Formats: sequence, C-alpha cells, structure tokens
Amino acid sequence: MTPSGVGLRRTLGVRDAVVVGLGSMIGAGVFSALGPAAGAARSGLLPGLALAAVVAYCNAMSSARLAARYPASGGTYVYGRERLGPFWGYLAGWAFVVGKTASCAAMALTVGAYVWPGQAHAVAVAAVVVLTAVNYGGIQKSAWLTRVIVAVVLAVLTAVVFVCLASGRAGTGGLDAGLPPGAGGVLQAAGLLFFAFAGYARIATLGEEVRDPARTIPRAIPLALGIALVVYACVAVAVLGVLGEARLGHAAAPLADAVRAAGVPGLVPVVRAGAAVAALGSLLALILGVSRTTLAMARDGHLPGALAAVHPRFRVPHRAELAVGAVVAVLAATVDVRGAIGFSSFGVLAYYAVANASAWTLAPAARARAVPAVGLLGCATLAFALPAVSVAVGAGVLAVGVLAFGVRRWARRHGE
Repeated sequence: MTPSGVGLRRTLGVRDAVVVGLGSMIGAGVFSALGPAAGAARSGLLPGLALAAVVAYCNAMSSARLAARYPASGGTYVYGRERLGPFWGYLAGWAFVVGKTASCAAMALTVGAYVWPGQAHAVAVAAVVVLTAVNYGGIQKSAWLTRVIVAVVLAVLTAVVFVCLASGRAGTGGLDAGLPPGAGGVLQAAGLLFFAFAGYARIATLGEEVRDPARTIPRAIPLALGIALVVYACVAVAVLGVLGEARLGHAAAPLADAVRAAGVPGLVPVVRAGAAVAALGSLLALILGVSRTTLAMARDGHLPGALAAVHPRFRVPHRAELAVGAVVAVLAATVDVRGAIGFSSFGVLAYYAVANASAWTLAPAARARAVPAVGLLGCATLAFALPAVSVAVGAGVLAVGVLAFGVRRWARRHGE
C-alpha cells in the first residue's frame, strides 16, 4: 500500500500472466540476442541456448516459490529484503532497475532498427513515449495489447520456421561447420541468451496485480518459460540451418536474412514487421516490470518517495512509469543495442543470484536447495563469462549502487 492509501488492483489471471512473460521474452531473444550469441559461440549456439535454459529454469523455480510467499510488487527486491536483509534486497533491486532499463533501451532500438533503420534512435524514442502512455492507462490495457502482440509474433515466427525448414536449404548453412566451440564462447552465448529468458521476471514483479498469486504465479512462470524455450529452439535451428553460424553472427536482422536466403524474399517485410511488433511487446512488459520495482524501492526510501505514488483512477505507479519512460527515452537516443544487451545480462544475472540465494533459505532440505544452488552457480558463471566490457561496466554500476546504499545508511545514522 502506498502512502496515499491507494493500492494496485489485482486483475491478472494465469493466462494474462503467461502472456505478459511471453511478451517480454520472445521479442528480446529471437530478434536481438540470437545474432550476438551466434557470434560468440559459433557452432556452439544450441548448447549455449540449452545452458541458458537450464539456468533460467532454476531461476524460474526459485522465483515462483518466493513469489507465492511474497506476492508484492518488486520481485527479488522484496525476496532479498525479506530473506537475506535490506542490503541484498536493495542490491537486487538496483541491479534490476539499472539492468532492465538498459534492456528497455535495447528493445526500443530493435524496434527502430526494423521499422526505419536510418532513423532507429528517433523511432526508439517514439516507441518508448507511446508505450509509457499505454502503461499509464492501467494494467488491463497493457495485458490486452500484449496478448495481441504475442499472437502476431508467434504467427510470424511460425512462418519463418516453416519457410526455412521447407526450403530445402536447411542444413546447408552449416550446423556443424567450423571448429568445435570453446567453453568460453558457449558460456558467453548462454549469458547473452539469458537476456532473452529473463522476461518471466515480469510475472513476479507484478505480484500485487495478480489474482490469487500463491496459485497463479507458480503456474504462470514455468508455463511462460517452457513456451519461450520451444519457440527459441525451433527458430534457432531453422535460422542457423539456413544461414550458418558465421552469417548469423554478423546479421543485423537475422530472421529477415534467413527467409531471404531460403528463397522467399517476399516474406522479408512481414518478418521485419513481426520483429518490430515483438520488440514492442518486450518493451511494454519491461517498462511494467521496472516501474513496479521502482515503486517497491521508493516505498522503502531507496528511491525518491514521490515515485511510490499510485494513480487513484488507473491504479498504476504513474510517477514511476513516467520516470522510467524518461530515462529509457534518453538511453534509446544515445546507446548501442549490443552493448545494452551485455550490460543488461550482467545486471539481471546479479538479480537472479540474489533470488536463488533467497530461495536457498526457504527450506533446509538438500533436495529443496538443489535448484537454487544450481541457479546461483549458473548465474555467477554466466555473469563473468560475458564480454569484458559488459562485466566491467556492470560491476562498476553495482559498485555505485553499493556506495549509494552505504552513504544513505551513514547519513541516516548520523542524522538521528
């Protein structure tokens, strides 16, 4: 509950929650992370995808257990605070807000790259403004739009897979071409692809807007993750089979290049439109998640208290949404999409490391702790396997957050 006494409205069921997760994951992975991951792993792209899926599964199970017990806005920020202490909750929240703000910029730039490559930054800013306005109008409007977006994107991806596999050229791109991939390349690819799977966090961060959260969230998270994994695997096999890992690693628009190479250039405009729609879906869900974590941190005084306000009519954290939209618009006008993906992955992996550590404390039994242990180890390994620049920038941003926490605590102690 906010200081004004106005709370968020519980309106999302299992289907809506699954759709919100899918809307965030599918656009991110298929249309922006696949190329950089292929460049890192070469012929190890599919093992990298499988490794990312294993880590994501562990994180999803940990998040689902925690969300059922703590059905509040904020996700791992709340879990870390309740299970490990205020510092760890703050660190998770800081990593999520900063990392996912970068994800928002990446998705906005993906929209621009597909809609109007020559003016990608301008289109990205316009997309942020429009979707911030949609989110301001209420969670049901956002869920309805996400449902439409997911249906369109799945139809386009089905067409891409069918065209690639039916072209007679699948396999000619070189699924097994080149030298065996190094472990470092596979790990780096898995870290980049984890950026794609992280969308199920949106379900947990919307904990205060889900009906019967103890039942809905644990069902919705694995469902969304499982559907996304099937989609990623089918698309990766089809596109990799046509383009090969070398062309895929350098492709600015890999799915469009794949259908062109498959001999169906007439489908390219449809694929570009589908990519733009998918990225819009990811951006819509990302802004939702970041604004809810911002709301939770503002309630506890880690961010300006004004951001904790909930609109009395629309029942959304409207000031947090506007603030997030403004920051993302600035980033979308200035950053590079690939750099944003790597940096976002580091922040989100740190966030889920805290989630797994929190889930470890839920039960003392070894069996119950196995999944969080694997998830925690996987997050740490993938985070430091990312490109060196992403690790350095991500660690630096986390250090700034830690410093801010320490300064705030010191000021409070000496102000009493």
